[in-house]
Amino acid sequence: MPDVTITHIARAAGVSIKTVSRVLNRETGVGAETRARVEAVIGQLGYRPNVSARSLAGARSYLIGLAFQKVATAYGLEFQFGAMAACRRAGYHLVVEQVGDEDDGAAAPLSRLFADIRVDGVILAPPAADDPAVLDDLEAAGLPYARVAPDGAFGRSPYAGMDDHRAAFEMTRLLWDHGHRRIAFIGGPDIHSSARRRREGWAAALAALGGEARPEWLERGMFLSHSGFEAADRLLDLAEPPTAIFAANDEMAFGALAAAAKRGLSVPRDLSVAGFDDTYGARSSWPPLTTVRQPVREMAEAAVDLLIAGFGAVASEDAPRAKLLEFALVERASVGPPPAR
Repeated sequence: MPDVTITHIARAAGVSIKTVSRVLNRETGVGAETRARVEAVIGQLGYRPNVSARSLAGARSYLIGLAFQKVATAYGLEFQFGAMAACRRAGYHLVVEQVGDEDDGAAAPLSRLFADIRVDGVILAPPAADDPAVLDDLEAAGLPYARVAPDGAFGRSPYAGMDDHRAAFEMTRLLWDHGHRRIAFIGGPDIHSSARRRREGWAAALAALGGEARPEWLERGMFLSHSGFEAADRLLDLAEPPTAIFAANDEMAFGALAAAAKRGLSVPRDLSVAGFDDTYGARSSWPPLTTVRQPVREMAEAAVDLLIAGFGAVASEDAPRAKLLEFALVERASVGPPPAR
């Protein structure tokens, strides 16, 4: 069968070629029923847009840039999978640029990084999503962007996220309901606003439940396994160590499991451990990890959808600006009652 073209789609859907073009480019001026019919025909015929031809024909490159600080993590991979899926659905391609590191943030001027490839817009992952220099740079260059899990300035761009504070609150409550009163927290890097919100959720839950967020039960990690190991080691060295450790991401929770194993502690008999993210490793760790299921892939998809939807809006208020997704507590074998002593 010859390659499917927009002429084939127009004929099958009973619309003009211009209407098909508007649907493909997410432009306004097409009724909801007509748009749905055209999109159904596109799916039935298996139409695949030629990105190079489209970019030559008009002002768009059909490329979306993704600015990411760390890509070689479970969170980073899930994020990329989600962004790629959304781009493919809309006939775009994803270009990933790694910016900064955990110490200096996303300081590189993104408009310059993406200038040569002429992206149509940019997705900002944390912590770049909260970097004022990054936002100012993109706006000065006239480059549209959408953010994932920003901490503020919500009116500056479309964004997708979830309630980190409430998720951490609920996980702390779960540990409390299991009988734990000495609940420690391993937080993430200061430049990540989500790390702060999770820490505040832990502290707020203990206060609401009548417990205490002791300063010595709060450690700072770097969202990496070795930092979780070191932080848990310090917590377990305390004269009155915690009976439960809640880490701000799964990577650090894996480190806490390793620190417990080093000391010959049994999880959850001697120590309960909980994480945040629900990465693939949470299901295969030993014991399997109790964690917060963060919809990382879905947030990345939503950010891409919001960004592309804005391309065709007549005015900014015509496009959706935000999408908040739900988390879930996933109970596995790493949490149990505190040791009887």
